[in-house]
Amino acid sequence: MDEIPVIDLAPYFDGGEAGKAAVAREVGRACAEIGFLVIANHGVAAAAIRDGFAASRAFFDLPLAEKRRHAPGDPSVPRGYTGFASKSLARTLGHDAPPDLREQFFIGPLIDERAHFAEVAGAAKFYGPNLWPDAPADYEPAMRRLYGEMEGLAGTLMRIFALALDLEERFFDDKIDHHFSTLPSNHYPPPPRERAPEQVRCGAHTDFGSLTILAIDDAPGGLQVEMPGHGWRDVRPAPGTLVVNLGDMMSRWTNDRWRSTLHRVVNPPEALADGARRQSMGFFLHPNFDTVVAALPGCVAPGAAPKYPPILAGGHMAEKLERRVV
Repeated sequence: MDEIPVIDLAPYFDGGEAGKAAVAREVGRACAEIGFLVIANHGVAAAAIRDGFAASRAFFDLPLAEKRRHAPGDPSVPRGYTGFASKSLARTLGHDAPPDLREQFFIGPLIDERAHFAEVAGAAKFYGPNLWPDAPADYEPAMRRLYGEMEGLAGTLMRIFALALDLEERFFDDKIDHHFSTLPSNHYPPPPRERAPEQVRCGAHTDFGSLTILAIDDAPGGLQVEMPGHGWRDVRPAPGTLVVNLGDMMSRWTNDRWRSTLHRVVNPPEALADGARRQSMGFFLHPNFDTVVAALPGCVAPGAAPKYPPILAGGHMAEKLERRVV
């Protein structure tokens, strides 16, 4: 593949075995060759995405002091407000990169899972309460709705993944039923004129979890994917579609049969920079904290050893989050 494929999920939702198998084949090929795909007829309501964008934009328009009231005490905790240029995702891969030119607001699971993981060391950070802002008034209901719809779609995608890997369709269900997924809204203001060399809106990185579902606007200076053998390519999904990419845990699960692909968010052209405000919202599916991520059946050649040792999903995530803080 030299282009990111657009895959229609309608045949899967229709429920027929032939339709499910066809979708799984297309998804499996995209995951193996690129690690990115665009999905149509995904079931997430257009109104949920529209309202999420509107509420998050209104929050980011607030004075900085007001936004900072909703920041977590520990900057590595994925909840609440994260200030502009305070993290660097490229550092998660060991690069000494400048901070990313964006600010974010994170929410996590809507169900309180703290009691379930009370005896699991390190889990509390990832199952803490959400830090809902006071304003705008519709932020919490809008993002709750969007989180719920994205959560449902993520579960569907994991079932499609299972079929594509020749596993039972619900193989992953008990590995994500107490997940610690996040839904950050991302705001990329017009980049400052004075910035470090090579400083971009979001440095080149791979995602950490099993999969990401991304809704983006069409402002200048956007998402790019490093296409195998073709260099960096812009990602410009059609209205009504969503971008999906794999994370490192899925790459480990498949013993690198599937790709967790480098991507970044670049600055707009200088001629367009002053008015090039950009937004995105991404659902990052992280399995249960205590799920063991190890090579799946059929992903290791007979007589060969897996490329990666087993790792707890929570331990993998903690290591990545600590690295990105500036």
